[in-house]
Amino acid sequence: MTLMKVSSFAAGQWIAPGANARPIASAITGAQIAEAGGADLDMQAMIDYARDVGGPALREMGFHDRAKMLKALAMHLGNHKQELYDLSFDTGATQSDHMIDIDGGVGTVFVFASKGRREMPDGKIYIDGELEQLSRHGTFMGMHIATPLQGVAVHINAFNFPVWGMLEKLAPTLLAGVPAIVKPATATSYVTEAAVRIMLDSGILPEGALQLISGGTGDLLDRLGPQDIVSFTGSAQTASMLRSNPNILKNSVRFVAEQDSLNASILGPDVTPETPEFDLFIKEVHREMTTKAGQKCTAIRRIIAPEAQVQNVIEALSARLDKTVIGDPRAEGVRMGALVSAGQKTDVLQKAAAIGSESNLVYGNPDDIDFEGDVDPGAFVKPMLFHCETPDTATIVHECEAFGPVSTIMGYRDIAHAIELANKGEGSLVASVITGSGDVAREVAMGAGAFHGRLYFNNATSMKESTGHGSPLPHMVHGGPGRAGGGEEMGGVRGVLHYMQRTAIQGSPDILTSIGGRWVPGAAEIKGPAHPFTRKFGELSIGETLHTKSREITLDDIEHFATFTGDTFYAHMDSEAAKRNPFFPDRVAHGYLLLSFAAGLFVEPNEGPVLANTGLDNLRFMKPVEAGDSMKVRLTVKAKTRRTDEYGEVRWHVTLTNQDDELVAEYELLTMNAY
Repeated sequence: MTLMKVSSFAAGQWIAPGANARPIASAITGAQIAEAGGADLDMQAMIDYARDVGGPALREMGFHDRAKMLKALAMHLGNHKQELYDLSFDTGATQSDHMIDIDGGVGTVFVFASKGRREMPDGKIYIDGELEQLSRHGTFMGMHIATPLQGVAVHINAFNFPVWGMLEKLAPTLLAGVPAIVKPATATSYVTEAAVRIMLDSGILPEGALQLISGGTGDLLDRLGPQDIVSFTGSAQTASMLRSNPNILKNSVRFVAEQDSLNASILGPDVTPETPEFDLFIKEVHREMTTKAGQKCTAIRRIIAPEAQVQNVIEALSARLDKTVIGDPRAEGVRMGALVSAGQKTDVLQKAAAIGSESNLVYGNPDDIDFEGDVDPGAFVKPMLFHCETPDTATIVHECEAFGPVSTIMGYRDIAHAIELANKGEGSLVASVITGSGDVAREVAMGAGAFHGRLYFNNATSMKESTGHGSPLPHMVHGGPGRAGGGEEMGGVRGVLHYMQRTAIQGSPDILTSIGGRWVPGAAEIKGPAHPFTRKFGELSIGETLHTKSREITLDDIEHFATFTGDTFYAHMDSEAAKRNPFFPDRVAHGYLLLSFAAGLFVEPNEGPVLANTGLDNLRFMKPVEAGDSMKVRLTVKAKTRRTDEYGEVRWHVTLTNQDDELVAEYELLTMNAY
């Protein structure tokens, strides 16, 4: 077998390992399969390459362009999954584990691509939140914007997910418009390097957008500045060392950490062995103990069950673990592979022994080396289940994480006690609760929410479609307080904003319109050469405005609308009753009647570039309209967003005013317009 030379990609060049490269062994056989590191990388050149080449190229693109880039990247990676699968077996991962790491990573990129197109503007500046009126007459306004950091994102990743761990950080970084330097854990860096080569060889990424360090980071952190960001996944000890780097502290370099986490799963007090939730609980715990051989940052380390159910859980979980085939992950029927290395096994056994000092081992034998297939048992370990009878006074089970197939069960008296035990971990990435009780769920959310980055509730209603305790989703935040590192990743657009600077902008409506690319009320209006509904998407300008003629609302209109629609609410039909209402002076027009009349005033009826009306946003009625009042409409192009090569979304700001120019109603109309 040819020894793999795991290279780095620095300043546009592939650089092979150096003389002091570290050997990498197969988790299955124990034989050396690769070497990485030892090369003399010029860290300043890498930083400069990212800042001066990659950053400007990415920032020149808008959010939608970068989203299209991510989609193309995900499709390209998806076409090369098999070669990543083949490599990944030597990390000890099974085919099911590959689906989480490789397929999950590709899926994450797809999600960020979709969110970039659907939830972010077709431009280069993201508007965060609503406008703030800072003056009485609206001539001085405020808003918050987000723009890309003009530095580099350094991603330091863990060994357990060499593909997903890279892509879940990389996707929001690139969507934000920031270049990245990726540093994978050496033990599985050969899989990450293969994925990086696939991406770079595709030609999809602009030059300088992605670099790779296979090996040590040298003095990289000593060279970062206030526009840079470090995102770390790994042990609390390493996170503390990196976070306390004097240069990081001096320059207030953003530092995001995801570290050790004593995640918990609570069996609700309403669940018994006869209920479907009990079997669900056992399946969830079993999956989290055995997937990736328990080498997951979200794995269940503490099992919290009602005291009366502890023995039932031990027996059911033990029976399920007995059926789990452990061995060569390439062999058919194997459901759990090896730890990543013999060194990792030593660490897991040492920490399991520490847990055993205050708990009883009720399942598993660390000396059992009977595994499926022709394997080196040095990196394999059987699952171990401990029972802690004194969880209130125990400390190790709430502080020590054995990063492998090791979990501890403990009993609770009532749900308040269960919450107390879950919170003893002092911060986790996820806690799950298997319950059919909304009251239990609400109590846990209130009592434990502050201690956990994610709360996962599941029961018979959601179990068929749920994604699992240990599955971080790109739509939801991933991270946790306290011992979990205090960081936050993903969460859709929230994750993108981690790589951007929020800035408060103050100025006139015209200035804010110019900066944000969205028309602000009070800004100058543009009169188009023809009715805006006769003009294509690309021909419309932000601020282009149509003023309609006026229309009188009669009592016959109100009564006809009531009869036609069936909406005979008393304020429209009964004068005396309407007058007793503090909001109405007399019988008033239906709000939806006003909207209908508004459409009649501004719509161009002939076939044209307006393809569809897709909705209304932010509808408000400010002043009632009586019979005899009149109304007119102002229709303004507020924003434009490309959707496909054939059409785009136009967001119109619509105001209805009466005969005294008083604001009657306001909303945003959405239409799809052809190019």
